[in-house]
Amino acid sequence: MKTKFHEYLTMFRKQKGFTQAQMAEKLEISRSTYTNYESGNRSPDLEGLERISEILGCSMDELFGRPPLWHANRISEGAAPYHVHVKAPQRGPGRRLAIGTQDFRKLRERKAYYVDKTQMVEEFLESWYEVTLITRPRRFGKTLNMSMLAEFLDCTKDSADLFAGTRVSGSYVMEEMNRHPVIFLSFLNVKGGSAERMLDELRITLKREYERYLSVVNDGSLPAVHKSMFDSNYERLCKAGSEEEKKGCISRAISELCQVLEAYYGRKVYLLLDEYDTPFIAANAKGYYGEMRDFLAEMLTSSLKGNPSLERALLTGIQRVAKENIFSDLNNLIVCTVKDPEYSDCFGFTEEETQRLLDYCGVDFTEEVRTMYDGYQFGTADVYNPWSVSCYAARKELEPYWVNTSENSIIKNAFEQRGESFAAKYNELIEKGAVDTRVELSVSYYEEPDDASLWGLLLNAGMITIQEEMGDKNCRLRIPNYEVREAFQGLTAFYLKLEDGYISDMLSCLRTEAMEKFAEQYQRILLRLPSYYDLKSENSYHMMMLGMCAFMYRYYDVKSNREGGIGRSDILLYAKKRPLPHMILEFKYTKDEGEDLEELALEAIGQIKDKKYDAEMTGVVYYIGLAHFGKAAQVKWEKRVIN
Repeated sequence: MKTKFHEYLTMFRKQKGFTQAQMAEKLEISRSTYTNYESGNRSPDLEGLERISEILGCSMDELFGRPPLWHANRISEGAAPYHVHVKAPQRGPGRRLAIGTQDFRKLRERKAYYVDKTQMVEEFLESWYEVTLITRPRRFGKTLNMSMLAEFLDCTKDSADLFAGTRVSGSYVMEEMNRHPVIFLSFLNVKGGSAERMLDELRITLKREYERYLSVVNDGSLPAVHKSMFDSNYERLCKAGSEEEKKGCISRAISELCQVLEAYYGRKVYLLLDEYDTPFIAANAKGYYGEMRDFLAEMLTSSLKGNPSLERALLTGIQRVAKENIFSDLNNLIVCTVKDPEYSDCFGFTEEETQRLLDYCGVDFTEEVRTMYDGYQFGTADVYNPWSVSCYAARKELEPYWVNTSENSIIKNAFEQRGESFAAKYNELIEKGAVDTRVELSVSYYEEPDDASLWGLLLNAGMITIQEEMGDKNCRLRIPNYEVREAFQGLTAFYLKLEDGYISDMLSCLRTEAMEKFAEQYQRILLRLPSYYDLKSENSYHMMMLGMCAFMYRYYDVKSNREGGIGRSDILLYAKKRPLPHMILEFKYTKDEGEDLEELALEAIGQIKDKKYDAEMTGVVYYIGLAHFGKAAQVKWEKRVIN
């Protein structure tokens, strides 16, 4: 469809007083690419459009010649809907969700539905701590909340309309709105594949924040020493110099910008740093952590320690990292982990918030929604996964959404290093959905690679949650919900050094009664296991299969070593719905290469019958015997109908 985008782009660019070369530099594209935008020969993608609208200070609607939706409806509609005062669900085409929008101003100006988390502003301003670190899993609202806090505090903004009708609007802290200089940085996308690339991404991120204050430093009122400091840093941030030049500039860019802003505004600075640990995680995953660790720590240390221009700092991330370099001797620090009471209801959706959002979208709140997306415990709050709930509200399909967004590379790297002690606890978690173990949250796994810090990593990443604290860092941990079980299937496949598809194919054959193919797939999996995988007993095969069967939770209740009839069966699969068959799996193992595995498998079926393991089953039941010698196996089965 032909539009007049290029004409409006040219108009808004000229109104701002920018040249085409300046726009190309701000967008970090070539001059020729930008020229093609204004000539109508090319069009930017959605991300490019969003960046253009930010630079030119207009909405994307205005770039296409339409009045901005938020402006056209501002007087007639009032504030966007909040869960605290929605009187009735809005039906029809007026419903608006802005899934994936992490910019508070953009969300409010689009009049999209907003689950009100502005109580975080008051809690932050009332805190006694100069530096606060909040750890939460991915996609639980960290970036949006930090953007909201930046909008509230930043003295360069006019945010009154954005906060009208919100929780914080009735608080005494409203007198602090738009009164403070703010540095707001997000390291969410600082994930360079190499140390050099990461330095460039950091440089570009800092350059953009410097550019927000270009008009300030150029108005003639800034002292010469601070003007020189700003100009020197900005010039170096604009250039892709040598590695040492980039490191030297980046390491002090934040602290020196604080000095400049304090000199100009006469107030100390609020530093907001979102996803501060992403560079550490990326460097670890890509293999250059040792090369970048000290530099990253130096950059943050210069900003947080001994910075005379710093009023308060708030950091978010998945975990606490580089403890010895960044946080040592920082006595004014509080770390708010997923088990601490601070900010407990500020991330994720409560059940009431979930119900209101689904009602607004005309979607029923059911027990299936609860079992799929609920189950997280943050401090004193029981919360739902906000990303998944929002996607479900939009698509109306009860599917796992969050598992496709989470970053598991660091977890997989850690799994490769763990031994039998972790394996035993991990198998218990997969089998029972819960496990009692020691958890370490004060340091990252790759600084102290032991079982306790790995459980801490899984907890911080949202893969598990705390059911009960038992003292001395011991906790009862559980898998939060059905959605997260999907993620564990991939981790278990990785743990066994198998392709996830092999497990899925085998379980599908079992569920659909394709027993010949199931036997083939099972033997195929055994052959593909690494030679070092420890298949030294009947229990080894039992636990391997149990870890895989646990992922049929949608179809089966999985029981292991449970008393049934007059004995204990290995694995019982109770079908949740007809016409799925029940399954009983019994394992046998021999060290005698000459023993007949087929006879041994039939012996296992005989044991199922003799011990009456099917005592609590009715309908179609499969008795499955699995006999093993090393990686050689025989699978036999019988189908019964029990009335």
